[in-house]
Amino acid sequence: MTQLPTRIETDAESVGRDLGRLVLTIIELVRQLMERQAIRRVEAGTLPDETIERLGLGLMRLEEAMTDLREHFGLSPADLNIDLGPLGMLLPERDGP
Repeated sequence: MTQLPTRIETDAESVGRDLGRLVLTIIELVRQLMERQAIRRVEAGTLPDETIERLGLGLMRLEEAMTDLREHFGLSPADLNIDLGPLGMLLPERDGP
């Protein structure tokens, strides 16, 4: 049996990047869930036009902010998708670009 090291060697940069990756992954998951719920409500016709406009604008701004944060941490969209083993990938595949 292999003995585990008594100490884990880390550096501040990799810890910061990994923490940023984890936080951005959670935010991306919530963002995608919000987007899907908004699409369902729009398709169901339960939202007034001005609410649809505000919702669309808010979701676009959130996606732009996510892009900026990913670039800040040097991450790609694929870096935010965690492999959950037998359960598959955390984030569903997105349609389109």
